[in-house]
Amino acid sequence: MNVPIRPFWQPYRPSRASIVGASLLLLVAAFVSISPAGARDTPSLETITTSALPEQGREVLKLIRAGGPFQHAKKDGSTFGNVEQRLPKQPRGYYKEYTVPTPGAKNRGARRIVCGGEVRSANSSTCYYTADHYNSFKRILE
Repeated sequence: MNVPIRPFWQPYRPSRASIVGASLLLLVAAFVSISPAGARDTPSLETITTSALPEQGREVLKLIRAGGPFQHAKKDGSTFGNVEQRLPKQPRGYYKEYTVPTPGAKNRGARRIVCGGEVRSANSSTCYYTADHYNSFKRILE
């Protein structure tokens, strides 16, 4: 096979075949790096027992099961969007968030309990605790 040698001072012009080949290679690499369907649907979360929650968290969990009243009535019970997808994927409106008071904080603080499903029943809902304003969650074992 007689392949012409290009002098170094001439610009490189890729052939159509090499452009198509490189494009296909990038496309395959993109699909290989994407996680399989459903892999992000159920993130692996640590767990925490109710007794290991801070005292304020245990009190808020009791209030959630009783339907309130809550210290931050306008915020507690509002929809948690799960935008970062750190909790299992659910339809919008499934998760509700509740403030866990932080002693000494001048605002609501960073601690929350987020519950999904029918929150008044421990059997039909799952609740999660975050101490770092939604950066990480632990599933509450009741």
